[in-house]
Amino acid sequence: MANRLVCRECHRVLEVSEGDQCPVCGSNSLTEDWAGYVIIAHPEDSEIAREMEVDEPGKYALKVR
Repeated sequence: MANRLVCRECHRVLEVSEGDQCPVCGSNSLTEDWAGYVIIAHPEDSEIAREMEVDEPGKYALKVR
């Protein structure tokens, strides 16, 4: 069963199972310990995307522990 996990490397919010790896950056460092998220649709036009160093559209966690 898939959980909503966050990649500790790229902060992408994912629907994957424990033990899987991030399909975006390939990291297997995933966590359920995160807070808040932002949806970035147009990273090239987004100040938040620049601050977070995000260049791909998607859902991202604001705080990852």
